[in-house]
Amino acid sequence: MTKLSFEDLRGKVCVLTGGAGVIGTSMARGLASVGVRTAIVDLNADAAAALAASIQSEFGVQTIGVGASVLDKDSLLEAKKVINEKLGKIQLLINGAGGNSPQATTAVEQMTPGSLDDLSKTFYGLGMDGFQKVFDLNFKGTLLPTMVFTQDMLEAGTGSVLNISSMNSYRPLTKIPAYSAAKASINNFTQWLAVHLAQTGIRVNAVAPGFFLTNQNRFLLTDEKTGEATPRGRNIIHNTPMKKYGEPEDLNGAMLYLLSDISAFVTGIIIPVDGGYSAFGGV
Repeated sequence: MTKLSFEDLRGKVCVLTGGAGVIGTSMARGLASVGVRTAIVDLNADAAAALAASIQSEFGVQTIGVGASVLDKDSLLEAKKVINEKLGKIQLLINGAGGNSPQATTAVEQMTPGSLDDLSKTFYGLGMDGFQKVFDLNFKGTLLPTMVFTQDMLEAGTGSVLNISSMNSYRPLTKIPAYSAAKASINNFTQWLAVHLAQTGIRVNAVAPGFFLTNQNRFLLTDEKTGEATPRGRNIIHNTPMKKYGEPEDLNGAMLYLLSDISAFVTGIIIPVDGGYSAFGGV
């Protein structure tokens, strides 16, 4: 029997979008730990470059930072040129760019008869600009990078794509309709593209994180002044059987599994990484 390891990933080239964020940083370090050469693509070019330099210094694995917008195809094409010149052909892609915004968040969890007096705090008060921005960042920000960065994989006849979904794609959370809808679309797109590319040698999968503290959701889960959990944050912990938030590093095992040849016959799946949240009925 062949010994199982992530050795097949060593030396491969991976593009990681949104790589300078909290979860992206952890993923970039996880990739470097098994010898993957990574291009950290982020809207903040300076942050991407600084992180890449730090990772390369720590792990001794070639890592670069590239500035680009996941919502601009021309920007991504320019980034691909840089990546090809510095690292070579792209073999792996992680679509990590995404996030929520207060502009796409309702103030109240549910409407009540009393809330009819102030619709601005409800679904009816959502601004379309904020809603569109969040939906585009998460869905279009996965679609466009996939179009661009899988071209090398098509030519090679092999490759792996990993999308970042969310547990609220299965059980929509209150207050965040745009983010929930976008992540549900990621699940559907992951399955659709997995079928579309199944005979090309490119696999497409996703991970669905449960509750992790990030820069995008911190305003909902912690009190800005005290640092204590908000009522919403306490409710999340109550409904997560492990009674804690996930740490960014908790995603790395599923990430490496889905990228490596260990999962060579796996495509079109979404793996929950959620501390038991999806298995818990509340009682």
